[in-house]
Amino acid sequence: MNSVVNEPTAPATIGPSELKLLKVLSLLIDYPSNELFTGDTLADCAQIVATSTLISPDVRTQIIDLIEDLIETGSLEAQARYDGLFERGRSLSLWLFEHVHGESRDRGQAMVDLMNQYSDAGFDISIKELPDYLPLYLEFLAYQATVINDDIQIRMDIADVSHIIALLAARLVDRGSVYQGCFNALLQIAGKPLDVVEEYQEKVSKEKRDDSFDALDKEWEEEVVTFLDAQQEERCPSQTSTQNLAAKAGVNKSAANMVDAPVHWVDFKTNQPVKQS
Repeated sequence: MNSVVNEPTAPATIGPSELKLLKVLSLLIDYPSNELFTGDTLADCAQIVATSTLISPDVRTQIIDLIEDLIETGSLEAQARYDGLFERGRSLSLWLFEHVHGESRDRGQAMVDLMNQYSDAGFDISIKELPDYLPLYLEFLAYQATVINDDIQIRMDIADVSHIIALLAARLVDRGSVYQGCFNALLQIAGKPLDVVEEYQEKVSKEKRDDSFDALDKEWEEEVVTFLDAQQEERCPSQTSTQNLAAKAGVNKSAANMVDAPVHWVDFKTNQPVKQS
């Protein structure tokens, strides 16, 4: 994707860090462009996933199933499916702050803070994209892992948004999507048990789908009214805090923020020792 670069003329490269898996997840969660289907890109992604010790064998299988499905489906059908899944409605939006701040002013400040994080690390965004776009953020973290040589810090950065990732994973489970495995992988990298997805599923099961044409039309009409009201009252009623989001999902606040010790997974059929970091 090369959306994050060290120098304006030279794209960064991913080093030997095991967190190069984040680059693969970035590619898979992003829009399936035609370039993804050229050459050995998907085959290389499958190889990295298959040999990763950061995620469990079951999650590795889920991601490889997605890759094989993409290969079998082809670019045009994969793109149409992606549009209907991630780009219709807000429930599966890949812009992280939208799930926390909505369209409130706090989202703008959060964007500025994240842009400063990119800038402080010496990276520039070379595409027209908001900084909280999940695939972009994962690519940044994949490169950053090779710079700071601190995998624990990178995992903690993912843990900071793990409540959003778990919510998205639960919604993908509800829709029977093959993309679920990518979000399960992110939770395991962050040191979170996959049980957290189940905790969100009760909330998700009561949600009304927002990806129908009727729902999209209704949301657009309500947005116009909300915008005008927000101007008059000098506030935005759509503001939602991270704590409220977790509370509504029935997840304890302290548990949502707790970072578990990350583990390295190995195949259960081998006698390889389990590494801990």
